[in-house]
Amino acid sequence: MKLIIQIPCFNEAETLPVTLKDLPREVPGFDEVEWLVINDGSTDATAEVARRCGVDHVVSFTKNQGLARTFLAGLDAAIILGADVIVNTDADNQYVAADIPLLTAPIVAGKADIVVGERPIGQIESFSWMKKMLQRFGSAVVRTVSKTSIEDAPSGFRAMSREAARRINVFNEYTYTLETIIQAGQKNLAITSVPVRVNDELRPSRLVKSIPSYIRKSVVTIIRIFVVYKAFRFFMSVGVALFSIGLVVGLRFLWFYLSGDGSGHVQSLILASILLGVGFQTMLTAFLADLLAVNRRLMEDVQYRVKRLESRRLRPQHPGQGG
Repeated sequence: MKLIIQIPCFNEAETLPVTLKDLPREVPGFDEVEWLVINDGSTDATAEVARRCGVDHVVSFTKNQGLARTFLAGLDAAIILGADVIVNTDADNQYVAADIPLLTAPIVAGKADIVVGERPIGQIESFSWMKKMLQRFGSAVVRTVSKTSIEDAPSGFRAMSREAARRINVFNEYTYTLETIIQAGQKNLAITSVPVRVNDELRPSRLVKSIPSYIRKSVVTIIRIFVVYKAFRFFMSVGVALFSIGLVVGLRFLWFYLSGDGSGHVQSLILASILLGVGFQTMLTAFLADLLAVNRRLMEDVQYRVKRLESRRLRPQHPGQGG
């Protein structure tokens, strides 16, 4: 059994040595533990520092791709390198590396495909009350959409099996954390969480540059989640709401018309016509979106099979090793 610990990095030459110093080389249940750094177009000496600190594998982008794409690139590389389990952690040493065995234990025991580290959000002093509230709200939305019980959805400290890594896709460019949990729920992957500890903050979060920006990006991310993964429900709800309002306005006009006062309420008739038309078209969009969702699931299944074949072709097979 091989464990690969991956660390997405962007200009982390200063913090990376601190993170690597705490990473384990031995984890219960694994014969090999390797480190993988994904250098996301850093303009400092991140890649050189990683190699100097003993990192086994470094994947580098010439231009910054963003956290989500970097995360996926790490998964692809880890699969090709023969990882049975992949742990993702941050380069700013936010998470206590000694808790990695807690993440991998449910996967080694065959009880989970993905394990998310649950931080003590209420006890993290560097988090403002607004950030704590948004973290809890985002996690609640993810639990509703994914039908999982993950309490700390934005946590990037997580482990996943090779099969789960092959099935994961991320469409959002801002972050991968919320979307991967929703996909796990929709793809019937066994996902759970375990309490983990956090270290003192080494630097401010780069995802949260300012509270207004964080709120805006979080709201957009949540809306996109509903549109992508609950497309039929989203468009049908909007369509039914508009159609219902238009119906009420139309009945109001009809009441005045039958009472002999219809000429003074022509605006209501126009508004009703618009709302009924838009509502009906939105409901039709819901069915088209549902068809697109079916097509996406079929394409994801094809992608999974291609990834499986590629990893078998590119990775040397050892006796008794499966795909």
